[in-house]
Amino acid sequence: MNTLPQQLANGLLLGSMYGLIAIGYTMVYGIVQLINFAHGEIFMTGAFGALTVSLILPTGTSMWILLPAMLIGGGLVAILIAVGAERFAYRPLRGAPRLAPLITAIGLSLALQEAVRNFYPKADRPRTFPDIGGSHDLGSITIRDGDLFLIIAAALCMTGLALFVRRSRTGRAMQATAQDPDTAQLMGIDTNRIIVIAFAIGGFFAAVAAIAYGFKYGSIDYRMGFLMGLKAFTAAVLGGIGNIYGAMLGGLVLGIAETLASAYIDGIPGMQQLGGSTWANVWAFGLLILVLLFRPQGLLGERVADRA
Repeated sequence: MNTLPQQLANGLLLGSMYGLIAIGYTMVYGIVQLINFAHGEIFMTGAFGALTVSLILPTGTSMWILLPAMLIGGGLVAILIAVGAERFAYRPLRGAPRLAPLITAIGLSLALQEAVRNFYPKADRPRTFPDIGGSHDLGSITIRDGDLFLIIAAALCMTGLALFVRRSRTGRAMQATAQDPDTAQLMGIDTNRIIVIAFAIGGFFAAVAAIAYGFKYGSIDYRMGFLMGLKAFTAAVLGGIGNIYGAMLGGLVLGIAETLASAYIDGIPGMQQLGGSTWANVWAFGLLILVLLFRPQGLLGERVADRA
């Protein structure tokens, strides 16, 4: 059990990544009651945007220049894709039966995958992602520079989002739109603008998570968004979809549960065949099933019964 601190750290890092992506799901759902299944692919395009910036910059560029440039590049691409999806794919379907935007989201997800695979150079195979440095030992825990980026970025993103939602005029308008969009519109709130901002924030957070993913695994590919998107959606449901704090909490719980199950469950008598990373997805989605069975409103209590 001396590996427990390292496994907990790994779980927190993985969960932070899930949480950043899950916020995009939960913000969009909270405001327009849409499960944006293309959000995983927005995450993927953010990674390719950041990779493109790193390839444009000269070899040997300082990390202090490379990292902000990748954040800007990846963030811009993800935001443009997210806002474009809202404007051209989802907005025309507002008021349509709930299945219509859901099917559109799935179609958009597949279209984005194929667009990247066919039009980005050599994207039909994994592309190597830049490595920003070494590692640090904190007692029995080893933390890489990419992990530090994720920890700092996740903390800054959550703090900034909380302040934005609570204290800014636009943030309060978002809360009003989430509670009752028709009344908010009657009170003079431009709900279309609020919805665009929600998509943009979700896109930027997904890009941050995508860069952290690239640093962690060393490569990206056009299929990376599918599974990460599903797990982030699981995290959003686990935490209470529609609640931004619940999304991060759900991500952390899911990341820790998945990591600990992968590491230790094969030590339980009779379960030797169920350990390791190959079973990680099973435990993650098993947790989703349990949540849906016993607490469908999630850990922080947003009800989902009448929403698509």
